[in-house]
Amino acid sequence: MKTETRQAIVALTIPTPDGVFVARYSKDGLCRLDFPGKTADAEASRRIPPEVRHWHSLTGLVLKTALKGRPIGELPPLDLKAGTVFQQKVWKCLKRIRTGQTWTYGEVAEAIGSKTAFRAVGGACGANPIPVLVPCHRVLAANQRLGGFSGGLEWKKLLLQREGISM
Repeated sequence: MKTETRQAIVALTIPTPDGVFVARYSKDGLCRLDFPGKTADAEASRRIPPEVRHWHSLTGLVLKTALKGRPIGELPPLDLKAGTVFQQKVWKCLKRIRTGQTWTYGEVAEAIGSKTAFRAVGGACGANPIPVLVPCHRVLAANQRLGGFSGGLEWKKLLLQREGISM
């Protein structure tokens, strides 16, 4: 199935002690979260719809909580429709991995009913548009090896370390 392209209606910055993230919102919710230094085209003066203001406030709170290695509460609405059906199934499963816990790509594949699709799970993790909040950093390769991460391995190591997982 072909990936659907979703247009963000607004992109807003989230300053954190770890740098400035950029959150992008569609009419349906948070559709992308970019690591510091990955993008620089956030909106400054465009009129922001009230629901996006609320979502952005919530996104900032949960992101800062997650960056401290703590369990997050309520997420803003997530618009994950840009992914394929398979990717969406993987991303939904990733949200079940609790703070301080890791799964392997194979365990995620088995959890979604496709136990031989561990490589495709890795691809879906790499395509995750909302890293940190949809915690693909908690997915490891076999034998507890790091595997890849869209934000870079230093970010993955840092996030895991803050959650009490030593690599």
